[in-house]
Amino acid sequence: MKLTKVLVLLLVLGLIAAACAGDDAEETTTTEATTTTTEATTTTTEATTTTEEPMAEIGSAEAPIQVLFVPSVSTATITTGGEVMADALKEATGLEYDVVVPTSYAATIESMCAAPDRSMGFIPGLGYVLASELCNVDVSFAAVRYGWDVYWAQIIVSRDSDIETVEDLDGLTWAYPDPGSTSGYLAILPILEAAGVTPGDTLEAGGHTGSVRAVYQGDADFGSSFFSPPLLPEGRWEVGMEPDIPDDLIPECAVTEENRLFCGDYRVLDARANLREEAPDVVQKVRILTISDAIPNDTLSFGPDFPADVRADIEEALVAFAETDAWFESIGNSDFYDWTGLSPTDDAAFDPVRLMVAAAGITLENIGE
Repeated sequence: MKLTKVLVLLLVLGLIAAACAGDDAEETTTTEATTTTTEATTTTTEATTTTEEPMAEIGSAEAPIQVLFVPSVSTATITTGGEVMADALKEATGLEYDVVVPTSYAATIESMCAAPDRSMGFIPGLGYVLASELCNVDVSFAAVRYGWDVYWAQIIVSRDSDIETVEDLDGLTWAYPDPGSTSGYLAILPILEAAGVTPGDTLEAGGHTGSVRAVYQGDADFGSSFFSPPLLPEGRWEVGMEPDIPDDLIPECAVTEENRLFCGDYRVLDARANLREEAPDVVQKVRILTISDAIPNDTLSFGPDFPADVRADIEEALVAFAETDAWFESIGNSDFYDWTGLSPTDDAAFDPVRLMVAAAGITLENIGE
């Protein structure tokens, strides 16, 4: 009897132990499942965190195409005329554009490289060469001005100064537009070097008009800026002819009712004409000492990753825009860049500028030093 009770007691204890073990097992399994679920949840959260927003479409309001202009003339003039261009391009292509005038030539290049898939820039030859080297910016058009797809640099001095040759400039104060300017700076360096000239003080005038102003006001002994040939009453100016207006016509120089600078029947188109409203007697006060060899005209270039189909649409729209009157309220205005047309061009056309850059040892980092 006692043995039976002991066996029953052991059986009961065994059942209780099994039940407890079952409870522990269930708790362990549940805990492990919960842990696994938590890890899965964490993994899902991390995946959600790394999801990126889709890129804005090029030419949309969120990612407008940047139309960059170098600050070679008045920023207000560029901005106003640039908006006329932007409106025409938007109407033709349906895309959004943002007109930008950086603070310097170098800043314009840097801006193009910073937005490689949505930037287009109106930049000079030096700027193009540096930009193509820096980030493969690609040229599309060269400017045409009154039939010329090239232009020149000029050195200007006060008309009543006793400076007669480039050699006379040694030690004198030089005003130039910007160290990133092809005609205002780069093309002048070999002229000064060939004459053994080392300028004294230098003045960065902030644009071609500023360089002319510095000489006109006596803030600099000589200046450098772009030269475009005058329009003659008959025929066409040719290389080898005197770059300045004939002496006997200088007293007749004046601004017309159409706001153009004429000396007799000669129309002045070089950088002095940009100062005509502020100083109508600019030709009487400032003369051309010499000009450089020919330089490829400034460019319209595109960022290296600019979509080819969008670029083609813009090129077509610009060619059409150049045939309208609105063109001359924009980049075709004589106070803007005075482009009278566009000429398709390619990278090889700027090899002469590359030679000048290499000879001068100019890079984006040391430009102006």
